[in-house]
Amino acid sequence: MTGELLGSGRSADVFAIDDHWVLRRYRDGGDVTAEAAVMAYLAEHGYPVPRLRDQQGAGDGTAQRSDLVMQRLHGPSMLQALRQGTVTAEEAGAELAGLLHRLHMLPARVCAHPAVRILHLDLHPDNVILTSERPVVIDWRNTEEGPPALDCGMSALILAQVAAGNTAQAAPARALLTSLLTHLAPAINLADTDSAHLTEARNRRAADPSMSESETHLLDNAMELIRELTPTRP
Repeated sequence: MTGELLGSGRSADVFAIDDHWVLRRYRDGGDVTAEAAVMAYLAEHGYPVPRLRDQQGAGDGTAQRSDLVMQRLHGPSMLQALRQGTVTAEEAGAELAGLLHRLHMLPARVCAHPAVRILHLDLHPDNVILTSERPVVIDWRNTEEGPPALDCGMSALILAQVAAGNTAQAAPARALLTSLLTHLAPAINLADTDSAHLTEARNRRAADPSMSESETHLLDNAMELIRELTPTRP
């Protein structure tokens, strides 16, 4: 049995269990085992992720592998805070860059190559919850291990697609993107040394079946916007 529906994303629904725990269930029945293992590893290393009720994300032996039982977070998403005006685009961009940098400082869980790190690959303002204690990163379904610049490229491209659109959110998204790219530099330069990883991010976004046709059409403009806003090296 599940409780109140708290929210729905492109692939999953989140239900209340009580004031401390929620159940997230993938609608396509996707297996959460690998995702839960990454989250448990990150928590052990002090990275801000929701606590799991157990390493598999299940509350008991009857839980489905599409279910993840985790800490219920209280607070707005970064996106909600931006819309409410309690966080500025500059602050949000700096926070996102900081969360990416912190993640990429940790050693990979599986691969021993020193250049490989854990990647989120969907880190944007709606996947950061601003609790009273600290920002917490949610939704680790896309996590992989690989080059940090790919992760940064994905975050930048998600924002740039909004910024390149013709909606009321375009200008705020552009300001947030500018802040993100500024705070990623000089470690990550998506218009120069890390441009191949930005291209890989674009190809992944283009192949994502959950994206609408209008979102896909914005990819080339989004790429150009990232190159335009990336700070030039002195």
